[in-house]
Amino acid sequence: MPDVPTPPALPALEAEVEYAEVARTETERGELVLRQRREGDGPTVLELRANGVFVMDTREVGSERALATAALAVVEDPRAVVVGGLGLGFTLREVLTDPRVERAAVVEIEQSLVDWMRDGTVPHGPTLLADERVTVVVADVAAALEEARPASYDLVLLDVDNGPGYLVHDENAAIYRTPFLRTAARALRPGGAVVVWSAQESPALERAMTEALGGCETRPHPVLLQDREETYWLYLARATA
Repeated sequence: MPDVPTPPALPALEAEVEYAEVARTETERGELVLRQRREGDGPTVLELRANGVFVMDTREVGSERALATAALAVVEDPRAVVVGGLGLGFTLREVLTDPRVERAAVVEIEQSLVDWMRDGTVPHGPTLLADERVTVVVADVAAALEEARPASYDLVLLDVDNGPGYLVHDENAAIYRTPFLRTAARALRPGGAVVVWSAQESPALERAMTEALGGCETRPHPVLLQDREETYWLYLARATA
């Protein structure tokens, strides 16, 4: 009997992606949307978008956690921490796992996002914000740090959008420049650190942090984002004594 050729394998069908809106608000900075994403039979993922731009989701949170762990590892006694940008809370949650942390102030400009975390629209939010060490400040992080007392914090973590190369709001460009970073440095105790998250490598940010704090360490962080291999970046600088 003659050999029958094996038919070519059919390409795998991509899982159908379903979206459902969970919450939406309009602010003076534009539209903020929280929605669910489900890929085939996979788990439901919460996704945050600002003015149509993807900000973060609950599937890939490694870089948000890395922002906290990298910072906590370089400061001997991180009793007081500022987190710039609440997001979906994963940086803050990682900060709170460290028993050395006595106070964690999270600065978030969008009241609606804070409300969604508090009222359970984001399911893990109420427990996270109920931690007695947490203080939520609804404000621009630039204004909040300008008003902070000198030498009052051990860590300043900045994750307010997608970094200097992918701004969610144009006004956030100032956060990645030398004047603001000097403001952040003034809020640090000796030996404290500023750590900034970015979706893209940014030599300009590295230079600005070096000018403001006297040095900067750049750390790539590989991630798998919706089945795409990406590299995010952490910029870390310590305050001098």
